Amino acid sequence: MEYVRLGHTGLEVSRICLGCMSYGQPERGNHSWSLNEEESRPFIRKGLELGINFFDTANVYSDGTSEEIVGRALRDFAHRDEIVLATKVNGRMHPGPNGQGLSRKAILSEIDHSLRRLGVDYVDLYQIHRWDYQTPIEETLEALNDVVRAGKARYIGASSMYAWQFMQALSIQERRGWARFVSMQNYVNLLYREEEREMLPLCASQGIGVIPWSPLARGRLARPWDETSKRKERDPFGDSLYEAMAEADRQVVPRVADVAAARGVPMAQIALAWVLQKAPVTAPIVGATKLRHLDDAVAALDVQLGAEEIARLEEPYVPHPVLGFR
Repeated sequence: MEYVRLGHTGLEVSRICLGCMSYGQPERGNHSWSLNEEESRPFIRKGLELGINFFDTANVYSDGTSEEIVGRALRDFAHRDEIVLATKVNGRMHPGPNGQGLSRKAILSEIDHSLRRLGVDYVDLYQIHRWDYQTPIEETLEALNDVVRAGKARYIGASSMYAWQFMQALSIQERRGWARFVSMQNYVNLLYREEEREMLPLCASQGIGVIPWSPLARGRLARPWDETSKRKERDPFGDSLYEAMAEADRQVVPRVADVAAARGVPMAQIALAWVLQKAPVTAPIVGATKLRHLDDAVAALDVQLGAEEIARLEEPYVPHPVLGFR
């Protein structure tokens, strides 16, 4: 395993982050394909055995049960000081007023609920899951600063948004002397490269760590285009990301297969290697529902793609509509 600093901080994280959206009670929330607690625990244990110290979840995943499952497993399998634990806030957690968003009320309530479910006194990285258009950004940023000052989060991060929004937030934090975002969890893979236009250069210029979600395009880059999976068949959000540009995306996947075949490795290793080599990416967030997914993720660290291979992988791409922000 390789370890790097998260952006312009002293925090050391593994170059693979284990995304824990797949671990939660399937009858709770919107992820009917998720693995229950008994099924999930071997993945968290194996991730630790492979050297992964970075784990990402969210309050909204499986109605909070992802945090519960991840928290219990990490307490059983690891020492708290050896892991970097990240969670997120914004999604709807209960019906009615104040059930979601990034108001001061929501943030200060939800951090306590997340800590309780995770069974910890603090999280290492507390992230806003999306931009909240109903709450003044100053209110959100001040509340996040208070979370850090209270010792409930060591660092704060953001997720998919427009580059101008992220720069606005960073500027307000600097002017007010508030805790600054140290990471951006955005949507980057061979089927969606729009973040290369503005967000990735912004993060590079500002010393922001980049931890992309869906680096394998929800598995589409890890198998032939027409193959399916349990998750693909029950993932409406995934469908919304890929339906509009399916014909264009279809042209990219065989390139991944060709490069993988020439090297004699699985497609997932090639797709992940491309993300890992894309500056300024720190650690792709990898989901795993089969144990070999973790082996492939770690093996991708040893795959150094040449310029010709990268050009072959990137050549079929066409501009996409901006996606993933809501």
